[in-house]
Amino acid sequence: MASGTAQRGSSASTAPAALVRDLRAAVRGEVASDATARALTTMDASNYRRVPLAVVAPRDAADITAALAVCRAHGVPVVPRGGGTSIAGQATGTGVVLDLTRHLRSVVALDPASRTAVVQPGLVLDDLRAAAAPHGLTFGPDPSTHSRCTLGGMIGNNSCGSHSVAWGTTADNVQALTVARYGGDTLRLEPGAPGPPGVRDLVAGHLALLRTGFPALPRRISGYALDALLPENGPDPVRAFCGSEGTLGVITEATVRLVEAPAARALAVLGYADESAAADAAPGLLPYHPLTVEGMAADLVREPAGLPRGAAWLFAETGGATPAEARAHAERLVRAAAADAVDTAVVTDPAGQRALWRIREDAAGTATRMPDGSEAWPGWEDCAVPPARLGGYLRDFRALLAGHGLRGTPYGHFGDGCIHVRIDFDLLTGDGVARFRRFSEDLAALVVAHGGSLSGEHGDGQARAELLPKMYGDGLVALFARYKDLWDPDGGMNPGILARPARLDENLRFDVLPREPVAVAFGYPHDGGDFSAAVRRCVGVAKCRTEKAAGPSVMCPSFRATGEEAHSTRGRARLLHEMLAGDAGGLITDGWRSTEVRDALDLCLSCKGCRSDCPVGVDMATYKAEFLHHHYRRRLRPASHYALGRLPLWLRLAAPLAGPLNALARVRPLAALAKRLAGIAPERGIPPLARETFTRWLDRHRGARTLPGEGPVLLWPDTFTEHLTPEVGRAAVTVLEAAGREVVPAGRGLCCGLTYVSTGQLDRARGVMRRTLERLGGAPGGPVVVLEPSCAATLRTDLPELLPDDPRAARLAASVHTLAQYLEAYAPDWEPPRLDRRVTGQTHCHQHAVLGDGAERRLRERAGLTGQLAGGCCGLAGNFGYERGHWDVSVACAEEQLLPAVRDAAPGTEILADGFSCRTQLAQLGGVRGRHLAELLAEGLEKRPVEGLEEGAPQG
Repeated sequence: MASGTAQRGSSASTAPAALVRDLRAAVRGEVASDATARALTTMDASNYRRVPLAVVAPRDAADITAALAVCRAHGVPVVPRGGGTSIAGQATGTGVVLDLTRHLRSVVALDPASRTAVVQPGLVLDDLRAAAAPHGLTFGPDPSTHSRCTLGGMIGNNSCGSHSVAWGTTADNVQALTVARYGGDTLRLEPGAPGPPGVRDLVAGHLALLRTGFPALPRRISGYALDALLPENGPDPVRAFCGSEGTLGVITEATVRLVEAPAARALAVLGYADESAAADAAPGLLPYHPLTVEGMAADLVREPAGLPRGAAWLFAETGGATPAEARAHAERLVRAAAADAVDTAVVTDPAGQRALWRIREDAAGTATRMPDGSEAWPGWEDCAVPPARLGGYLRDFRALLAGHGLRGTPYGHFGDGCIHVRIDFDLLTGDGVARFRRFSEDLAALVVAHGGSLSGEHGDGQARAELLPKMYGDGLVALFARYKDLWDPDGGMNPGILARPARLDENLRFDVLPREPVAVAFGYPHDGGDFSAAVRRCVGVAKCRTEKAAGPSVMCPSFRATGEEAHSTRGRARLLHEMLAGDAGGLITDGWRSTEVRDALDLCLSCKGCRSDCPVGVDMATYKAEFLHHHYRRRLRPASHYALGRLPLWLRLAAPLAGPLNALARVRPLAALAKRLAGIAPERGIPPLARETFTRWLDRHRGARTLPGEGPVLLWPDTFTEHLTPEVGRAAVTVLEAAGREVVPAGRGLCCGLTYVSTGQLDRARGVMRRTLERLGGAPGGPVVVLEPSCAATLRTDLPELLPDDPRAARLAASVHTLAQYLEAYAPDWEPPRLDRRVTGQTHCHQHAVLGDGAERRLRERAGLTGQLAGGCCGLAGNFGYERGHWDVSVACAEEQLLPAVRDAAPGTEILADGFSCRTQLAQLGGVRGRHLAELLAEGLEKRPVEGLEEGAPQG
């Protein structure tokens, strides 16, 4: 039996100095025991929270064994951690966390002939797939977190993914393992090898129980796979190790099998009346050998675009050597399902398939919010039953939910009988937690009654391991503990998980949070006005840790620039969680004054990308503004907050002196001194002031011409258009007048408050916004066109969220339109000039996140502007890229997509950038001029008369 010398530790404990000293002496990788490092690893994607003593990032296998030896000597437990996306709490620990993602992330070797690869445990799955793709190969298991989960984590949890009906679980695709044990020794696991001493005798002494105690399921992930050690099964210690959740040892290297990737794929999407009907139909598709049979219901679909009719759907992917073969395979599936399906569709376009798969992959996050916005949580995330019993199980499951007064949104791998679900447990009160336990016990009994497994993909962890006796009986669970002891006699590997587990209602991450709402400045309308609820939105699925932006996505540019967890949306949310926990959490106890949170938020670009790209809508830009507001309350701020945060004020004062100030800015010593005093990065150039403001020009323009007669349109004179790029405003006037509209400035001295918000000067922001509403004289008389995307986004979201009780704010927010949105809605018959040019550039991140760019894309198409705009963020991001200390990250963000797209563009390609920041970044880093869409359209209009103007009138 285990000696139990490894200590559990308490949540508020700190690492002993001797432990940290010995770790630093033994390993070459980083050793951190500060509050930030520990806070970042307190949670995974589960309901649980355990506070570690220290975090070690080993550089190689020798570092892993050395760290394990030190930990054993100190009696400190160890938990290996990959992407931290585990659902059941197994990637959290109270001792030392081994962060395997920082250094151990290589493909050591790849042999196309044998279809194998040797990988390190911190390798991200998508990186392995990218390395295998040139050889026509891939790794079969593919969880929805494929862009950030690691091979070590997949092996530890025996992950599966949507293609398991074709290629099996991770255990089916691992050939050999090298594993370091708690004391620092290493074992090589291969089929036929015995494993640790004593394992063979353990198996031999319990053959009958091992042969009869495991249900035959494609997705049996629960417990240790001891049946793999039976003589008739190899024995196979590799398979037995898969799914051990870090409780036996640490993988230092793995040899995995690769499979042939179909050259072409098609997607059959089948609509059904409800999820049970879809589940009943799923087994009937398996004889046609699809690559996937995934299921989901309408309550998880934000936008049903591209889905056939129905209230639930099966996604059945097919493959082939050619697109025609893949399509024919999909059409066979459709014909087979025709009798039961409400509607069907076959999608062969790769972009269309990606859009549909994103709906399914985002479900792990989307499901954390019920349709009414209330919270839902994992805990019963992935149980599995025989596929033929799935329909009946779902009906019983829905009845059990109703009986407990709970709601959930099932989805998952219907072809394998595996169901994911987030349930609206109340985990904040004693009564709610008690109901969580009662439901868990009842559901475990229901799963077992249907011949199922408590875990069908993500492992037992703390969420389900306590209930394993219901599935396996006491005798087999006792064998699990003895097997664990043979591997880990000191009990140091991830204690409390799987063997001798902690209770499922212990260590809940909500226990440390305040029960009363925190006083805040923003309204948080989607979180009931509760900042804690807003922070709880982050459930840890870590889409923000994706290292390459996919398509138009933006989130999270700072993480992609630095690779540091603290600079991911999830990392910042974790630090805010610990800040709210305060003394109860024992890590960050100085509240809004926290330097740990401040430093992590410092590199947040406030791009708002997480607001749209995070599956649960975490809005870190707003959280950052909130934090800065409190952090610097009644304190001296950084110089850049005064210089850049109050930019509208300074520009208004400087406008009459534009000429002399521009001349002074060209004097390098004076410019350098000004930047130093203002907290501006010395590498940055100072943009010149316009000699004539936009509204002054517009006054002259309106007085010099006969105006169109179809009614006025209000044009917002944002700070950037007004004082820095009035040519954009002039171009917009040309376009709107060509569409038959009289252009009227929305008002004088208006300001959306953007720069005050982004620097957290929220009291001033509200004052500025209120003055703006007063100057507008009430609600706008109609739509307001805003040319600067960041200002439009501020008016659309920050304005009503900072002034939630002012109905004028909501009315103004609802009236805001971009130029393209206005033309599409109010001048749908206007024909733009035909430009017939290629374009590149970047969609403004605020436009992507808040406003959407559909109208812009359609307007470009009508004007003959072809080509796609890049995703990501330009890296300037308002004040961010101008602030001292941000230059390197700003450049790295620009180099991710924007600058390469511009450099790769063919000669004559137009560079589109509607945002002032994007255009400035292009000019200062790329030496190219980016232009607003209005400028291109106005240029085209110069070649034809503008309808409604007097003949010979100047056209601006």
